[in-house]
Amino acid sequence: MTAPAAVIVGPPGAGKTTVGQAVATLLGVEFVDTDHLIEQRAGKPIPEIFFDDGEDAFRALERETIAAALGSFTGVLALGGGAILHEGTRESLRKHTVVFLSVELPDAVRRVGLGVGRPLLAVNPRATLKYLMEQRRPLYAAVATHTIATDARAPEEVATELAALLKNSG
Repeated sequence: MTAPAAVIVGPPGAGKTTVGQAVATLLGVEFVDTDHLIEQRAGKPIPEIFFDDGEDAFRALERETIAAALGSFTGVLALGGGAILHEGTRESLRKHTVVFLSVELPDAVRRVGLGVGRPLLAVNPRATLKYLMEQRRPLYAAVATHTIATDARAPEEVATELAALLKNSG
């Protein structure tokens, strides 16, 4: 079975893309963010998918994209923050090495900014992010093979720890 070297999950601001790219470089594999794949498939940015087609259409496209990537991609794969909301996706992740990059609200807010380009954070970003993080944390934890806290840490430090963890458990 073809499988990603690791699947990275976590809330907005956890560092999924930044850390994922660095880990992939350290491991000598490719990196892909499923949000980028979704935008390629849809031919438009995620905020436009939400605006034009609605969140349900985005989530359906997200599920299809993740399922395809889990079965064909061998590098480091980062999922969008809400990908774990779907039970089928969570079930699929149980067959993979999943890393939950955890982050607390102050660091997440600082990293995300005011949510520009993040449709779910368009209104009252801090309160919305807090709610999303509280709602999703148990789901991230449930699918995680490993959890790494990213608060007050440089992405390179987190990536080095994660790469070592993957090499030792692989």
